[in-house]
Amino acid sequence: MNLTGGIVLFAVIWFLVFFIALQIRPKSQAEAGEVVPGTPAGAPAQVQMKRKVVATTMVAVIVWSVIASVVLSGAVTLRDIDWFGRLGPETTAE
Repeated sequence: MNLTGGIVLFAVIWFLVFFIALQIRPKSQAEAGEVVPGTPAGAPAQVQMKRKVVATTMVAVIVWSVIASVVLSGAVTLRDIDWFGRLGPETTAE
């Protein structure tokens, strides 16, 4: 994995974790009892975006480091996940 691949992998993991974190404990304005005029009652009351971004970054760093270490160690290669033989026949050195 090169630098660009590592950055792209981190970005994908970060956004996946972020979209999951957005769904954790949302509190609507209707549940809070304070609906702001002009907004739907289901709109979030307190987003706590900074807290979710920090938590997302910490979780993404941990997940990324595990995946990157597996890829860089060579424990899993592209041939290992080529279930349909699209990379062509394997050549074995004798």
